[in-house]
Amino acid sequence: MGSAFTDIGLMVVNTIAGLFIFVVILRFLLQAVRADFYNPISQFIVKATNPFLLPLRKMIPGFGGYDVASLVLAVIVQLIAISATLALIGFWPLPILNIAVWSVLGTIGVFLDLYFWGILIVIIISWIAPHNPNPAIDLLKQIIDPISKPIRDRMPDMGGIDLSPIIVILILRVFETLLSGFAGAAGYGGQFPIMGL
Repeated sequence: MGSAFTDIGLMVVNTIAGLFIFVVILRFLLQAVRADFYNPISQFIVKATNPFLLPLRKMIPGFGGYDVASLVLAVIVQLIAISATLALIGFWPLPILNIAVWSVLGTIGVFLDLYFWGILIVIIISWIAPHNPNPAIDLLKQIIDPISKPIRDRMPDMGGIDLSPIIVILILRVFETLLSGFAGAAGYGGQFPIMGL
């Protein structure tokens, strides 16, 4: 019975924290790429994150046009989620320094996951419904284009076939492998879930 409650607790912590970190990172990216804030999904993201971000921004100002407070919030939520996960599985005392490193690496991993799945979704939608307007797809394209366009511009003419997404996905996979290596070096063996790792 205790194991069932532990499993339920882990599921709840990881689901809520994972979704919130995802939304916070989207908030960071919306500002970074100057996305359309009138998009209904953008409006939802802003309203969902403002109660946490606005107080944090009073202590952590932006830098170079980037919303640093969003990154800090994502890492804090990741840190809380990892600590709660370790406490639930009976890992004690908590390795605070390791948790801090895992939180940063996990947050970077969420960025990589977001771009990886975002590119795949855009590719699939472009095949099955290329001219169907959708606010979610429009937003994904705005987020993905800044990393795809430089590669696309340097690709040779392939007769109208855009291979830049494949190159971007390959680069993302390389970074994910490096990230896993860093996490392993920081003592993370994959024995419990961390968003992005």
